[in-house]
Amino acid sequence: MPDAVTPTPSYRALFAVPAIGRVLLGMQVARIAQSMIGIVMILFALQRYNDPSLAGLVAFASIFPGLLISPIAGALLDRHGRVRLIILDYIVVLAALVLIATLSLTGHLTAWLLVAIVSVSSLTGPLSSSGLRSLFPLLVPEPLWERVNAVDSNGWVLATVVGAPIGAVVAQIVGFEVAMIGIAVAYALAAAVIFGSPDPRTDVESTGNLLRDAWLGLVYTWHNKTLRGLAVSLSMGNLSGGVIEIVVPVLVLKHLGLGQDVVGYVFGLSGLFGVASAFFSGRLKTVGRERRLILIPMAGFVFTTGILLWPGSIVPIAISMALSGLLNGPLDIAMFTLRQRCTDPAWMGRAFTVSMNLNFSGFPIGAAITGVMLTIWPVEVAIVFGVATNALAVLLGYFLIPRSDG
Repeated sequence: MPDAVTPTPSYRALFAVPAIGRVLLGMQVARIAQSMIGIVMILFALQRYNDPSLAGLVAFASIFPGLLISPIAGALLDRHGRVRLIILDYIVVLAALVLIATLSLTGHLTAWLLVAIVSVSSLTGPLSSSGLRSLFPLLVPEPLWERVNAVDSNGWVLATVVGAPIGAVVAQIVGFEVAMIGIAVAYALAAAVIFGSPDPRTDVESTGNLLRDAWLGLVYTWHNKTLRGLAVSLSMGNLSGGVIEIVVPVLVLKHLGLGQDVVGYVFGLSGLFGVASAFFSGRLKTVGRERRLILIPMAGFVFTTGILLWPGSIVPIAISMALSGLLNGPLDIAMFTLRQRCTDPAWMGRAFTVSMNLNFSGFPIGAAITGVMLTIWPVEVAIVFGVATNALAVLLGYFLIPRSDG
C-alpha cells in the first residue's frame, strides 16, 4: 500500500514516489504502440480489403473478447499481482503483430484469419489496462490520486497525439507490415521497462476458486451503485466513440479523398487538445464534484459528434476532434478518481477490471454497428446514431450515477 505520509499534492510529489516514473514510462510506451495499432488496423482493413464492415469487425474483435473474460482477468490480478500479467499481455500482442505481418507478407492473411488473430490477442488486454489502473492507487498516496489520474488520462491523449499520426504516416511510407513489426518492437521495449517494478499486494477477498472469484467481482461491481451507474451510462456513450473510430477514416479517405496520413493527424489533434485539458483537470480537487465533471463533458459530446454532419470539408472533422479532446480530460479524471474512492482495496483488481471493461464495452459494439451501417446507408445515418447514443448516455448518467459515493 502507499506510504502513510501525506504529501502536498503536486506533480513533483507524484514523481518522487518510488518506481512510479518507471511504471509510467512503460505504460506510455505501450499506449503509444496501442494507439498506433488502432489506426493501422482500421486503415489496413479499409485500404487493403476496401471494406468498412471489416474495419468495424476488426475494431470489435480487438476489444470485445477481452471484455467478456474481464472478470477472470480481474480475479487473476487480485490473486497473482499485476506487473507479471501486464508483461504477459504485452508479449501476446507482440506475437500477434508479428504473425499478422508475416502472414500478410506471404499472402496467406485472409480477412477472417485477421479477425481471428486479433480476437485471440484481445483476450489478455484487460490484464494490462486494468492492471496498470489498479496498480496506481496501491503505489501512490491518496492525496496524489488526482495527479496520477491526470498523468494516466494524459497518457492516453498523448499516445493519440504521437501514435495515431506516426502509425498512419509510417504505414503509408513503408507499408502496413513494417509498421506492425515496429509496433511489436515498442511492446517489447515497454515490457523491458516495466519488468521488475514493485507490485504491492493487498488483503484479497478470495474463495480459492478462480471462476467464483471472477463471478464475485462481477457481483461486487454491479451492486456498487456508483460503478453500476458509470457502467450503464458510459457504455452507452462509448457507442458513439466506436462510431467516430470508423466514421472519421471513412470521411477522410472515401468522402474527401485525402491520404491516410490525414486520418492520423485528425486523431492526433484530439489528443493534442486533450493534453492541456488532462493536466489542468488533474489540478482540480474532484471530491464531491465528480458527477458534475462527468455529466457536463458527456453532454458536450452530443454537440461535438453532431458537428460531423457539417457538409464536406476537413474543417468540421478537425473542430469535432479538437473539442472532443478538450472535453475528455475532466471526464477521465473525475471518473478515475470516483472509481478509486468507491472501491474497497481488496476488490480493486476485479472491480476495476469489470468496471473499466463494462464502461468501454460500447466502443467495439459501436464500431461493429457502424461498419455494417456504412455498407447499407449514408454516413450521416451513423453520425446521427452517434449523436443519439451520446444524448441517451447523458440521461442515463444523470439518473443512475449517485450524488454521493457508494
